[in-house]
Amino acid sequence: MGEQAATTMQWSDEGVILSVRPHAETAAVAEVLTRDHGRHLGLIHGGRSRKARPVLQMGNHVEVSWKARLADQLGVMTVEPLRSFGVEAMDDPAALCALLSMCHLARALPERDPHPNLFEVTLFVLGFLDDPLVWPALYVRWELALLDEFGFGLDLSRCAATGITTDLVYVSPKSGRAVSLAAGEPYKDRLLSLPAFLRGRSGNGVQTSDVLAGLDLTTHFLNASLFVPRDETLPEPRSRLRALLARLNAPV
Repeated sequence: MGEQAATTMQWSDEGVILSVRPHAETAAVAEVLTRDHGRHLGLIHGGRSRKARPVLQMGNHVEVSWKARLADQLGVMTVEPLRSFGVEAMDDPAALCALLSMCHLARALPERDPHPNLFEVTLFVLGFLDDPLVWPALYVRWELALLDEFGFGLDLSRCAATGITTDLVYVSPKSGRAVSLAAGEPYKDRLLSLPAFLRGRSGNGVQTSDVLAGLDLTTHFLNASLFVPRDETLPEPRSRLRALLARLNAPV
């Protein structure tokens, strides 16, 4: 029993900084998405110091240690830097928006509910933010992974009406299931577009228009599943991200 209690009240893990807010004169409360302990908060002594501030930037990959006298307490957290994704994305406004959007959206996850698969996908996408030819499509897939973690995953594998796996070009806004070209033709004005890269065909690369269609697809389900029921709206960085990408003319 004693060993179990110690495990409950003290752990070490990897994490990604989601947010930081000041606490008292010198401390800060950090919100971190961890691999095995989910979205977790903790008090960081000296978190507002000049030494700590560069580490406690949104999107940074850190080593986390947490401990508390009781499991349901805020607890004390210490972090050590592993990779400064925030600094790496600083020179690309769209990539920085993507990083901030991921952090804001991940804050909707239930506190202390582990999501190890999403954590791995998050690190993977953050690792490609320095490649503008790759990360926009990966970001859309990250939002699909987030929806899946909430239990609202889309079924893009076969047509909802006929069961076929070819010519899938639409998505039903109600069921989140793919619809083929022929089956969806009579209702196409009421269906969402399914971009080629989400059905396994990207041809000569993912175009900006496909990324925007992917963002419109995930926007609909993020709003319908998460934000409208909570009387909330999409985070501002997420809206700004789409606007920045819409201004790009070159393939991404």
